[in-house]
Amino acid sequence: MANATRKIGLSLGADLCWPTCYEHIVRSLDLAIPHGGDTVGVDVERVTIEPFRLRQPCTYDVVLDRVTHWYSTSREWIKKAVLMDDLYVLNNPWSIQSMEKQTSYCAMMRLGMPVPETWLVPPKEYDPVADLEPTLTRYARMFEINDIAEHLGYPLFMKPYDGGAWVGVNRIDNADQLRAAYEASGKRLMHLQAAVEPFDLFVRCVGIGPQLRMIRYNPSAPLHERYEIAFDFLTAEESSLLSDMTLTINAFFGWDFNSCEALRQDRVFAPIDFANGCPDSQVTSLHYHFPWLVKAMIRWSVFCAVTKRPMRKTLDWAPFYEIADRDVPFRERLRGYADIARERLEADRFAEFCDAHLAHLDEITWEFFGSEIARDAVRAKVQSLFPPHEVEPFTEHFWGLLQFWRSTEADRLQLSPPQETP
Repeated sequence: MANATRKIGLSLGADLCWPTCYEHIVRSLDLAIPHGGDTVGVDVERVTIEPFRLRQPCTYDVVLDRVTHWYSTSREWIKKAVLMDDLYVLNNPWSIQSMEKQTSYCAMMRLGMPVPETWLVPPKEYDPVADLEPTLTRYARMFEINDIAEHLGYPLFMKPYDGGAWVGVNRIDNADQLRAAYEASGKRLMHLQAAVEPFDLFVRCVGIGPQLRMIRYNPSAPLHERYEIAFDFLTAEESSLLSDMTLTINAFFGWDFNSCEALRQDRVFAPIDFANGCPDSQVTSLHYHFPWLVKAMIRWSVFCAVTKRPMRKTLDWAPFYEIADRDVPFRERLRGYADIARERLEADRFAEFCDAHLAHLDEITWEFFGSEIARDAVRAKVQSLFPPHEVEPFTEHFWGLLQFWRSTEADRLQLSPPQETP
């Protein structure tokens, strides 16, 4: 039996907290996993940005990517490595590049999901390209945006068709607000979407591979308070439905890492925002939920690296559409979609792998989030976002929420309760 090493690359932008935590925990795991006749260890390295030769070999087995959606150099390097070196990357870069909110809405409407009624409207302004005037003169039809709003009903939301970080999202309560928002939208291509109101629950479901985390969400709160700490707010069937919905969306678009937002109205969950291929991963927003995200990223990336899970380069939607065309209730179709998703994500094999080789991850993570290294990671992220006079108070705030997580984990894992850090 030979020793082998798998290499995981972190392709990063402004991320500070989770990479530090990820690196230290993986190192502490001291992995030596028997696989394929070898004993496999794992190294982690941060991916640098530099010129590259197209035939240059890629030294990574897996890359966790956080910049493909906006930084073209990294995107093209990753695409090259997938095509030529069988790199496994979270997430599929072609899907991230081409699938925006518009596409995801249309696809999930086709699968029968109760996405709110949505219209796309032409931009208010245009770049002065050569063929613009004859194109608009011949083919553009005059429209009254108020007529669309009357059809949808107030309130409604105007938001960019491609989405991203809540930029350009406006709640519209009347015709005057609609006109002002459209005038201000400039060259952006916008959606008008019916509001789901009233609703009694907002859930954000984060998926990493086959792992899921349901979080009660409050979009009107400050960013550091939007992800709430709440337990038992879903019934077993609601949790199952949201799991099936999130796994379906992720597998359909080839996303290993994504989040799905859904609103509950009259016991029906309407998915409203689910093309989030680079979800929030910072302790300053996730706080109590942050250790779950770090552990989930470690489990899935180590599994993919050690087993040399092949990258699914094509999406293959045909099996989903075959189920979509069946004359059966939507819930039954959704279970069928989710079965495809779990098979594509190797959910059973993944669970067996984690039980056999990563059983010590929970306790090591619990210990890590009581360390000074973890506290320093929290402080570094706070310092990058908050004004100087708020750094210490907010560092203590987020650190306290992590210690509350440790308390609940200690109960779950039957560990000694966390001690106060001197």
